[in-house]
Amino acid sequence: MENQNLSVLNEFILVGITDRPELQAPFFVLFFLIYVASVVGNLGMIVLTKLDERLQTPMYFFLRHLAFIDFGYSTAVGPKTLVSFVTNKNTIPYNWCAFQLSLFIFFIISELFVLSAMAYDRYVAICNPLLYTVIMSQKVCWVLVTIPYLFSAFLSLITTIKIFISSFCGYNVISHFYCDSLPLLTLICSGTRDIELIILIFSAFNLISSLSVVLVSYTFILVAILRMNSAEGRHKAFSTCGSHLTVVVILYGTLSFMYIQPKSSHSFENDKMASVFYTLVIPVLNPIIYSLRNKEVKGALQKLWKNVCKVCI
Repeated sequence: MENQNLSVLNEFILVGITDRPELQAPFFVLFFLIYVASVVGNLGMIVLTKLDERLQTPMYFFLRHLAFIDFGYSTAVGPKTLVSFVTNKNTIPYNWCAFQLSLFIFFIISELFVLSAMAYDRYVAICNPLLYTVIMSQKVCWVLVTIPYLFSAFLSLITTIKIFISSFCGYNVISHFYCDSLPLLTLICSGTRDIELIILIFSAFNLISSLSVVLVSYTFILVAILRMNSAEGRHKAFSTCGSHLTVVVILYGTLSFMYIQPKSSHSFENDKMASVFYTLVIPVLNPIIYSLRNKEVKGALQKLWKNVCKVCI
């Protein structure tokens, strides 16, 4: 047992998404394209909203941070997932597993609260348009992203430290394609009740508190939209909020499915599919639904493309 425990401290084995050999190559190509699209889309959004003077508004400030977060947690998971399709034994060092878990927790919690900040931003823009620039000042915007980052870092460190100071059994196979908290709990020999309570309580708090901000904001937005006399104004407001609501429903739905349920009810196979969706697919969707349908971003992209063409010529 002593030798086994030593091996656990050195590395873990990740099961990956599938163990069927005939699916390895197609899955590698699919997830490689998804990851590349995510990197290009999110880094492109960061650069575009930083350089173009027309995109220096609070809405695009939050979109830039959302793109940074999506790039962060897709990169924390994506490259290692791609490696799993081309190696017979997908291992991850003990310290790297802890680092991956801490990064993932940090970015996923940050996304929840940045999405709620975006809902508040839309509430102010629609319900108090004349005071929008005053209320959503640069200082307020920075506060609305800095506090989530600090809070996420705090929870990430607590959860990761609590898990990795525990005693692991000799079995070091993680039934997942990345180091996540719930699969790691099944490998711990010592009692996990306190860790489970931390995960459950903070997961519920994060989901409920951030979702409450979204729901309250959109309740006021809906009332304001229904009071609008202009059909064009109502359509514009709905189209602006529709993209954000789509992402909120998808992300909060998958996270609630995974974390707000007893440990005994978990099916790691179902959790894997949900994890694939929000770690790899959602970071691709966000740049599309937040930017490519936006006239200002399209204009900025066209302007950037013309400038690049001039330089090349």
